[in-house]
Amino acid sequence: MSNEKKVVIVTGASRGIGEALVEAYRRKDYRVVATARTIKPSGDGDVLTVAGDIGDPATGPRVVAEALERFGRVDTLVNNAGAFVPGPFTKYTRDQYALMLATNLNGFFYVTQAAIEAMEKRGSGHVVSVTTTLGELGNSKVPSALASLTKGGINAATRSLAIEYASRGIRVNAVSPGIIKTPMHSPETYELKATLHPMGRMGEIADIVGAILYLETASFVTGEILHVDGGQSAGR
Repeated sequence: MSNEKKVVIVTGASRGIGEALVEAYRRKDYRVVATARTIKPSGDGDVLTVAGDIGDPATGPRVVAEALERFGRVDTLVNNAGAFVPGPFTKYTRDQYALMLATNLNGFFYVTQAAIEAMEKRGSGHVVSVTTTLGELGNSKVPSALASLTKGGINAATRSLAIEYASRGIRVNAVSPGIIKTPMHSPETYELKATLHPMGRMGEIADIVGAILYLETASFVTGEILHVDGGQSAGR
């Protein structure tokens, strides 16, 4: 198969933002490697689906290896997979802690490490991660220390990697959402969650997809944490 078309890996690709990203990148004529714990095979020859738990250290390198075997290159990695468990700090369980670290940090680390290694060989690439504004600014209405610990860590790593690889043609950015209307949130909670944003509404999946596609084309932007959060990061 010709490897002239660009290739993007999307984690957490079976639903919500990830599923929408697969469709958006296909409209841009990218070949897509879509991975999630459970994901159905695609009838599109330019979409490779890879089932696996991104929190397993073996999954990320396997996804990148399958991308290279099928399509011959990796141009972009979108770290979209994530776990979010709100709650009082003293009530978190060991299982919740392990889940958040595995999905958010292990998932980011192992797939990004393998993807950047592949990008270095081409001398170009882009990594963009979906984090959360709660990783930078606490909210007394949404106690979520584990989100701050894990997604905040990805924000910090984004800046560090952007500098480390800036001279090697690889850009590293993040999108920091507010609360987005995804399957993670039930419709009966929308009205309350809308009040947590200065703009008075929740975000739409299209808002995050649009931000990621902007960063995809912004060749002079690296180390950016792009807030798509209805004004949360600006203050209350």
